[in-house]
Amino acid sequence: SIPSSPPIQACSSGVLEPQLAFSLLTRAQAIRMLHFPETLADTETARRRLALDEFVELQRQMLLRRRNFESKASALPCGGDNHLIKPFLARLGFKLTEAQTKVLRELRRDLSGPHPMRRLLQGDVGSGKTVVAACCALMALESGYHVALMTPTEVLAEQHFANFTGWLGPLGIAVELQTGSRKTAMVQSPMSKVQSQEPGVGVRQQPTLTIGTHALIEAGFAPENLGLVIIDEQHKFGVTQREQLVRKGRYPHLLVMTATPIPRTLGLTLYGELDVSTIEGLPPGRGSIKTFVRAADKLPKVWAFIRDKLAEGRQAYVVYPRVEESGPNGVKAVVKEFEALQQTLAPFRVGVVHGRLRPKETEEVMAAFRTGNVQALLATSLIEVGVDVPNATIMLIENAELFGLAQLHQLRGRIGRGAHDSYCILVAAAKSREARTRLRVLEETTDGFRIAEADLQLRGPGE
Repeated sequence: SIPSSPPIQACSSGVLEPQLAFSLLTRAQAIRMLHFPETLADTETARRRLALDEFVELQRQMLLRRRNFESKASALPCGGDNHLIKPFLARLGFKLTEAQTKVLRELRRDLSGPHPMRRLLQGDVGSGKTVVAACCALMALESGYHVALMTPTEVLAEQHFANFTGWLGPLGIAVELQTGSRKTAMVQSPMSKVQSQEPGVGVRQQPTLTIGTHALIEAGFAPENLGLVIIDEQHKFGVTQREQLVRKGRYPHLLVMTATPIPRTLGLTLYGELDVSTIEGLPPGRGSIKTFVRAADKLPKVWAFIRDKLAEGRQAYVVYPRVEESGPNGVKAVVKEFEALQQTLAPFRVGVVHGRLRPKETEEVMAAFRTGNVQALLATSLIEVGVDVPNATIMLIENAELFGLAQLHQLRGRIGRGAHDSYCILVAAAKSREARTRLRVLEETTDGFRIAEADLQLRGPGE
């Protein structure tokens, strides 16, 4: 016999909606209807009824797994006492937004709670997630625990190291950088020891913030008393990689961050693996971002516009999809186009970064771009995460049809970080309907959440 499920009689409003009519079927009726349909529509009605069973069972299993985790994992007390956060906020030079403050309350509640935090922090590009992450790290550091911050690229790790060193150095916090090619420590001598808050432990080495790439997953990184793991641009990492870092400690708290809630992230949220905090809106004082889609024959006018903006003192990113070899149909490569771009933008100085440069070379070019000694940066999608140069107001992406929606949104997020208006120009030969739809979405909105919904509709949730 086939076990049946009780029918769902009404929706939350108390009235059965027409699209939920399939839920009136029992499981047995759905299976019979699927095998012996009277009309073609019967098969879809039965399929949806059986899909509901699968969905409810999936939710139940996720809930049981979450409860099992909470029953065996006791949280480390990482709520802090504000002795570092207060001077940090006083030195920032700007006030946190209401949305940032709200998220910080949620994080402190989790860090002080009985179970290890498992939280996703999402906010649009430029919404101020890094400052919130810094406050979260300070709570754990105040409590005497080490913090690890993992990023997907060395460029982003270097930038975070520079920012956090400037922020936390004056507070006496040790900040370390650990990547595949470099290990650097900002050493603070006066506070080399701190009294442990755990009874019977005695003194503990000074709490340290370690920033790194995938190198943090390797066996060489094994900090004692790891209290908090922060993963930036979490959609760039696999679930297994995330778990490898979390296992470095005794159930440390976990904060994962993303600027683009791509379908996979929406899936993680839906399945209940993570609690969600959202920073809505952007800090005040930001210029607007205008996006334009242009065909390749409009490039002369585009270059003239970029030269005018560079003459005004602004800076620009130019992104090509490939590193060395240009492809068919005019697909451009960074190395091959570098000399031509220098001539096109002369007398302005052009720098180049891509994944095949040595880390030291990349670091030197990025430093020159941040200080304004380089006016235009030619790059691959290597720069899509974390690069923050407020004076850069132009983003030109050639062969834009080869990039995904989330990637284009991330690249566009490198501009619009200062007070000046910014311009994103997508040069594309969008012949397919899907490519035209993707680019039209970016032209119509800068809202990452609307873009994520469009991405979900276009690509589906993935596996």
